[in-house]
Amino acid sequence: MPKDAWNAIEAHELQELSSLFEKEPDRLSSLCHEVAGLTFDWSKTHLDRALIESFTDFAGESGFASARDKLFAGGIVNVTEERPAEHLAERGSGTPEAVELATSRRMRMRALVDAIEAGAFGDVSAILHIGIGGSVLGPELLGDGLGRSGARLDVRFLSNIDPQAFGDSIEGLDPATTLIVAVSKTFTTAETMANLSAALDWIEAAGVSDPYGRVIAVTAAPQAAMEAGIDESRILQFSEGVGGRYSLWSAVGISAALALGWDSFEELLEGAAEMDRHFRYTEPSANAVLIATFADQLYSRKLRCQSRGTFPYDERLRLLVSYLQQLEMESNGKSVTADGKPVDGPTSPVVWGGVGTDAQHAVFQLLHQGTLIVPVEFLAVAEDETGLPEHHRQLLLNAFAQGAALMRGRKCEDPHRSYAGNRPSATILIDRLDARSLGAILAFYEHRTFANAVLLGINPFDQFGVELGKEIARDLADGTDEGGLDPSTRALIERARI
Repeated sequence: MPKDAWNAIEAHELQELSSLFEKEPDRLSSLCHEVAGLTFDWSKTHLDRALIESFTDFAGESGFASARDKLFAGGIVNVTEERPAEHLAERGSGTPEAVELATSRRMRMRALVDAIEAGAFGDVSAILHIGIGGSVLGPELLGDGLGRSGARLDVRFLSNIDPQAFGDSIEGLDPATTLIVAVSKTFTTAETMANLSAALDWIEAAGVSDPYGRVIAVTAAPQAAMEAGIDESRILQFSEGVGGRYSLWSAVGISAALALGWDSFEELLEGAAEMDRHFRYTEPSANAVLIATFADQLYSRKLRCQSRGTFPYDERLRLLVSYLQQLEMESNGKSVTADGKPVDGPTSPVVWGGVGTDAQHAVFQLLHQGTLIVPVEFLAVAEDETGLPEHHRQLLLNAFAQGAALMRGRKCEDPHRSYAGNRPSATILIDRLDARSLGAILAFYEHRTFANAVLLGINPFDQFGVELGKEIARDLADGTDEGGLDPSTRALIERARI
């Protein structure tokens, strides 16, 4: 880690949040930024003018500008796998060849969407989207967030290998009119292949003569999909350089495109591209992504906060926390730098949260009066589309009041009723939740994850930490575990009689 700027950050004495507003009359304008119909308010964090300058210097010492340029130019940023991160090509950034290929594949995806809508697959009333991790989390968030009203199809998502999950996902569906979308980068993912096999059996048992004719495969390994029995005409390909947790912009998003309409999918991409331009070209002091990143570094590395709470005050964003958990913790949950050396401090915090106002009655006791300092992030939507304006007004007031209470606190002679205050929060206020704004939100979090990784010196684009447990499970299933089991695990297997 570069030392000079970080030493200044470490030596900086933090001030009370309330006093910062008194000492910095322009605090709101300097720490609130509007991008793509979103307002990012980081004014209730402990960042001040001097810290932002020091963090800007730290980013410079860390080679941030050149790393960002390499990302957008389609350079090799995933150094352990010697790949670019080509999800940006889906939004128009990268090498000309990668952008052209992504565009061509998107047009093929659109042609397939048009064919399905025109009846080429017969009557389609529902989609069963099968995948796991990034192959499901992004599309499911889109479908749940934007498809509450006016969705064209009943879309179900299946990821867990738990047989109960399979039963729940097909309940009430007609196998003769259900389209299967199977998503796997390698088309070998154990859970996905097992669930696809069960879905094909379900369709065949209903008397459908050609179950494979009801399947669309989305993969970076089309040959593997063909070997699994999927016709080439029903295979959509995405690049090896598109990681699962960054893949919803590619053909992985076909279920959302079918349910929401192609125009919505294009608006999603445009919202993300707008955030791309903001992140790429805006100076650090006005860059919403970098300001959030500086706050992350302040709390996780200087103050050693081990978690960050995220609380959407909108039911349509209830799946956002699960999405962010994979995006951030799979990307930055590392203990070595990109060149394999031990990191010299904390990396990713634990990302957790819930939906307001339910969460207020579950976990906010700890946030207000607990011994842990947890930076908190609120998301809220200004426009009411529910037809219950007073409910919406109360929802927003609760979101804003929680941030105010965390900062203000309240002293009381009774220690049980005393609030320390001076606890940080940030708020993202969304003018209207639609495909464009949701695309911008998700791109914001992607870039924030990348920016944190650069300042930490780690690679956010590999995920080797997920492999060992899966390897042991495969070996146990095959009876080839050569590493030997500990007595506890062996006893559990025996007790479960498997």
